[in-house]
Amino acid sequence: MKDTLSRFTLRISQIWLDKLDFIAAYECRTKNKELELLIRNRVAEFEDKHGKILFNQEKDLENPGSSG
Repeated sequence: MKDTLSRFTLRISQIWLDKLDFIAAYECRTKNKELELLIRNRVAEFEDKHGKILFNQEKDLENPGSSG
């Protein structure tokens, strides 16, 4: 099965990575899932304040008759 997940390299000081690992383990999550949760929460917070972020294909889905 093909993996469709994107990869991203994060450069961060070891102390922050260790703290993230501690929190993730405490919450029974991987560091990756903890970061994903933090990103989702931040995006939701941003969208609540500024409106939904849409990219071209999402805009097309929300407005099927529009061109552009």
